[in-house]
Order: sequence, then structure tokens, then C-alpha cells
Amino acid sequence: MPHSRPSQLSRRGVLAAGGALGLTAVLAACGSGKRDGEKGEKTEGGAAKSGPWSFKDDRGETAKRDATPKNIVAFTGVAAALFDYGIECKGVFGPTKTKDGKADVQAGDMDVSKLTVIGNEWGRFSVEKYASLAPDVLISTMFDAKGTLWYVPEEPSDKILELAPSVGISVYDRQMTQPLQRILALAESLGADVKSDKVVKAKKRFEDASERLRGVAKAHKDIKVLVGSASQDLFYVSGSNLSADLEYFKALGVNIIEPPEKAKKGSGGWFENLSWENVDQYDADLIMMDNRTSALQPAVLDESKPTWRKLPAVKAGQVIPRVTEPIFSYDKCAPILEDLADAIEKAKKLKKRA
Repeated sequence: MPHSRPSQLSRRGVLAAGGALGLTAVLAACGSGKRDGEKGEKTEGGAAKSGPWSFKDDRGETAKRDATPKNIVAFTGVAAALFDYGIECKGVFGPTKTKDGKADVQAGDMDVSKLTVIGNEWGRFSVEKYASLAPDVLISTMFDAKGTLWYVPEEPSDKILELAPSVGISVYDRQMTQPLQRILALAESLGADVKSDKVVKAKKRFEDASERLRGVAKAHKDIKVLVGSASQDLFYVSGSNLSADLEYFKALGVNIIEPPEKAKKGSGGWFENLSWENVDQYDADLIMMDNRTSALQPAVLDESKPTWRKLPAVKAGQVIPRVTEPIFSYDKCAPILEDLADAIEKAKKLKKRA
């Protein structure tokens, strides 16, 4: 899902290419929306009793506090997922606001005007601003096997991590159902009522959407889906491995075009780099394009890249957004599956290149 990251082409460079090109760093302290109890044990309805709090993350590390964290600082996408479960964050880091001050796609339903943004761009993270929030916990996703916290700068990471316990949720080389379950468990530990009608309905919608996509993919096996991301100089073609969304789509039967492993070697296995002259290398019936603000969008490509305009799928209007870095709540992931099922169902089989 990642795309290119300055001086880090593995997962970070891939996240950009697999789905996006520049990433942003925004940090803001998040405060639990339910603060009736401190939380070590949950009471009915998701509130928590006073007492110690702990959560074992996907690095195998256990974050601990004497009471349930209130000043939560999280990567923007994680904060957006927690928000869907009623846990509000004081601060965030990562793509949060666009240049015109509006909410970035990764901010979900959060009111970004109320958030303290520690850094809105890749490599930007104000340690001073973070410290001023008196953080109880720092939360982010992880896009590699090493357990690197996404958007937390490597240089001052020691200073950052010594200020509060940290939690890492892996979205690397696993299907999207796993981070969905982990974020839900984290939200519950922070006081969310995961048995509420809203959450139960969202989960059911996700499960129904999964089964529908499975059925549509089976009925339209011949529809080839190319997953791309664009920069000014390169077009990135993602394989289905490593990215949580694509691994899940593949498991449900979606016919995703797979670049050769040797072609993805320079990106750590995430994607293949193509020049715009060679962008027609694959026969695709449907193209999913990285929706992150760090990537060039189809409307820009239509005006600036002649080779893009010549692609059969582009000519046929069979191009849809790819939510490259999903907000891992059931509420936000269900529409992703529904939209893909709709697109595959409506797509026409296109002629191969001569």
C-alpha cells in the first residue's frame, strides 16, 4: 500500500508506490471519548473501571499505564479508526490536512480543526508539540517486519518513544481482517463499546460486503484488475502481496495483475516501477488508482500523460480509486469492498493490446 518515501524504499517506498507517493506526518494526542472510568477492566457498555491498563501490540510488546490512556497520540489513519469506535484523539501525525486546510482522505470523519497536528508531512514530527500534550500512549501502524512505527521519524525516535508507551498495529503481509480485529481490540481496551448497535451493524455490513465481493469475483474471473499509483516520473504497479487490502481482495478471488517478483525487487517486493512510456505493459480491464493526496490523481493524468489516456481501461472509463491506506474500522472498510464489487460487476472485458 505504501508508496515512495524519501531514503526508504522498502515498505515506505512501497507504500508510496503501491498506493501513494509522498506521505505526511501528523501527530496529535488522542483522548478517549469515554472517560467515566479509568479502565483496567471494562464494565457493561464499554466504560471502564479504575485500575491499570495494558495492551499487547503486534511487536509482542505490552504498553502499560496506571489508568486507561486519555491523552492518546496516533497516526492519522489509526485515530480515524478509533474515532469510529467513539475514541477521540487529541493529536495526530500523518496526512491530516490538505494544502487548503480541508481533511485529508486518511482523516476519515474526524474534525481536523480540533486536532493538534504534530506533523502533516513525511519526516515532520514536532517532538516539542508532542511532549506538550503529555501523551499517555503513542499509536501507529507498521508496514514492515521490523516493527517500525509508521510516520514516527527514525532520527529522534528515541526521544519520542521515551515520552510515553507505544502501540504498533501491523498492516504488513496480512489480510485486512487482521488489523480490523486488532484495532477493534485496541479500541475496546481504551473504553469503546464494541457491542453497540453501530459497531455490530458495521461488522455485519463488512462481512456481507466480503461475501458479495467473493461472489462477484467468481462470476467475473476474466476481469483483470491493475492496482496503480502515479508520480510525475513513474507509474507504480502493485502486486497483491504485502498490502492488507490487496491480500484480502486476492483471497476473495479478485483477479489482480501481478508484476514479476524480479520487477519488484527494488521496492522491497511491493511494486514495479514503470516509466510513462511503458505504462501500457499490462492488459487491464479495470484500474484501481491510489487515492492518497501524495499520488497524482486520474484527472491530472488525463491532462498531462498521453500514454495514460491511451490505456484501454482509461478510454472505457473503467478506473476507480484505491483506498491505499484504509482506515481500519468496519465502518470504513465495508464500502471499499462494496465499491470494488460494483466496479468489477459493471466492467466490460476489454480487447488485448495488439
